[in-house]
Amino acid sequence: MKRKFSIIIPVAPDRKAEVLNSLGKLDYPKEKYEIAIEKGKNPSENRNKGFEKSRGEIIGFLDDDAIVEADFLKNAEKFFVEHKEIDIVGGPQLTPKDEKDFAKISGYALSSKFGAWNLSKRYSLKEGVLNTDETSVTSANLFVKREVMKKVKFDTKLFPGEDPKFIEDSKKAGFKVAYSPDIIIYHRRRPTIKGLTKQIFSYGKTRTQKEKFTGTIKRPFFLIPSLFVIYLLVLGGIATASVLITGDLDIIKPLSLPLIFYILLNLLFSLYESFKNKDFKAVFILPFIFLIIHLSYGIGMIYGYIKTSLIKNETKNPSN
Repeated sequence: MKRKFSIIIPVAPDRKAEVLNSLGKLDYPKEKYEIAIEKGKNPSENRNKGFEKSRGEIIGFLDDDAIVEADFLKNAEKFFVEHKEIDIVGGPQLTPKDEKDFAKISGYALSSKFGAWNLSKRYSLKEGVLNTDETSVTSANLFVKREVMKKVKFDTKLFPGEDPKFIEDSKKAGFKVAYSPDIIIYHRRRPTIKGLTKQIFSYGKTRTQKEKFTGTIKRPFFLIPSLFVIYLLVLGGIATASVLITGDLDIIKPLSLPLIFYILLNLLFSLYESFKNKDFKAVFILPFIFLIIHLSYGIGMIYGYIKTSLIKNETKNPSN
């Protein structure tokens, strides 16, 4: 029997699909949708396998730790009825209302322009857009018409970063991608510094695998964190040499102006996000979270470019 929706949830072997708790409370006819749990270490393979087994007209992809509201599928169906020309639609992944401490405050940072620039649209409510890209939607909350999946698959060589490439490949194939603020999920944030650092580092690293440098440079905001890391390393090197040679730091005073500007921006946005979210203790933590995000992404990209270059050199000059 064909269904309106097939909801596919990729799950790592050691994890549970917490999203099933909220999916069980959907206000939507049960005969019109099916839920498939695909377990495995590769989420792209899980999604592709889930599609092959599915019977729905529209394939919905959700992360295993997401939380959905009762009208989730009603809103998705309404969107496709009103916008028949759209092939793919995603919505925001907001921070859960019961999130606490570090995880909650890192959610403020990810939804901030200063924290994630254009990618902040993924983590906050914005106006609907009928022509968007990877900056607004991810596979954590994505609905895809069946004909799209027949032509475009998730790249099994990438994780994370497989969803930006899927969106990009779909647009190249001529499919239309939209963002809807009505199709909402709540997504758990990393509760520790280590977890957030690892997450953002992997985003930066995978960016270099997803696309060539010539593709990234067309959207230079992705390169700013790496340039910031390089700037800090150069500044630190000059400061160290200056102390050893001259015994003072006068030479770096003009060179430190970008760092001073960054610190001021960081503090201003930390104040703004704290007042905006009515969480005044966040002003003491946000500056460090912003810094973690920027440095982790920048270092991740630098690491990715170095690793990619080494692999290319090994391919060109294999050892005998």
